[in-house]
Parts: sequence; C-alpha cells; structure tokens
Amino acid sequence: MTKRGGRANRPEERVAAEALAVAALTFIAAEPEWLGRFLAMSGIGPDSIRAAAHEPQFLLGVLDYLVADEPLLIAFAAENAIPPGAVMEARDTIAARRRERETP
Repeated sequence: MTKRGGRANRPEERVAAEALAVAALTFIAAEPEWLGRFLAMSGIGPDSIRAAAHEPQFLLGVLDYLVADEPLLIAFAAENAIPPGAVMEARDTIAARRRERETP
C-alpha cells in the first residue's frame, strides 16, 4: 500500500487503505468507551462522523488514533485477520494521497 519505485500509489491501494480506515472507525464505534475516547481526542461530534468518514484527513486521524493505542491496534488486527503493520501501511497510503493533493 505504500509508494514503490517512486511512483504514486495506485487507485486501488488508496481505496483499500480508505476501506481499512472505515473498518477501523466501525471497530472503534462498536465499543462505547473506545468511541467516547476517540470523539474526545478528535474533537468531532457524533453527528459529524458519517460526513467526516468520507474525508481522507479524517480517515488518516482514525488510523493515527488506532496506531497510538497498541492494545486497540492488536485487537483490530486480530479481528480483521491482518498484521498490525497493515494499518500503518494504510495510514502511509492515505498520507501520500494527501501530499499528492497538496502538491501544486
């Protein structure tokens, strides 16, 4: 999911990375304590989550939040049968997309 050979990420890698971030948000939202902490740390209100979930910047924040909490990251990875490092790869893919959009 990361840049290879200096080329930009392929669209399917971006879609997969964003889908993983949405899955992470769904995982966090399934537990009221996790969701409450996420909302408090992100500063977003519960009524804004659905709209924000379409924004790469927000999805990047979801993955940053997940990576910062190792037990939560491990639980998410186990539930989704992925290595924890896949979350960081998805994060890097979304971040690269953001940098591409900001580059004139």
